[in-house]
Amino acid sequence: MSRRGEDWLVGGDRRAHAAERIYAAATELVARDGLDSLDIDAIAAHVHCSRATVYRHAGGKSEIRDAVLSRLAARIVEEVRGQVNGLAGPDRVVTAVVVALRLIRSDPMADLLLTSLRAGNGAVLTESRVPTAFATELSGLAENDPAAAAWIVRLALSLLVWPGADAGAEHEMLRRFVVPAFA
Repeated sequence: MSRRGEDWLVGGDRRAHAAERIYAAATELVARDGLDSLDIDAIAAHVHCSRATVYRHAGGKSEIRDAVLSRLAARIVEEVRGQVNGLAGPDRVVTAVVVALRLIRSDPMADLLLTSLRAGNGAVLTESRVPTAFATELSGLAENDPAAAAWIVRLALSLLVWPGADAGAEHEMLRRFVVPAFA
């Protein structure tokens, strides 16, 4: 039952409505507590349902984590898509990384991600298929080269944790070392 006493699964597409409500609650909890504190019991309590309902409609922790990451990254991904449109090869890869870093650093959720990374919880991001899928698409990498996408994700994460002296220095590092890898 919802806070207002009505059954929040009545009407419409029950599964889609339940999943949407669960993902929204998970996103809210991650925004408040951080990605590494994602917890099925907390989500269930927040949505006023059982753990079984969460699993039935939204999946387990990894599926929910991926949905939350997709939601959090949506604005950034759309902006990067626009910036790399029409680019190919090394120019697309470097532009995608530079724009993504700028946007992530200016996003309020970045603090949560960086805190997780600095606390040694980078696996939350590196184990998810979401960042590598975005890296594959946005950098124009071939779908059959997941190692390259994983490397781009790790490169971006390392620059988030250990940034260059300034944006120009980072751009020069990317031009010098990434361009030859994708030439």
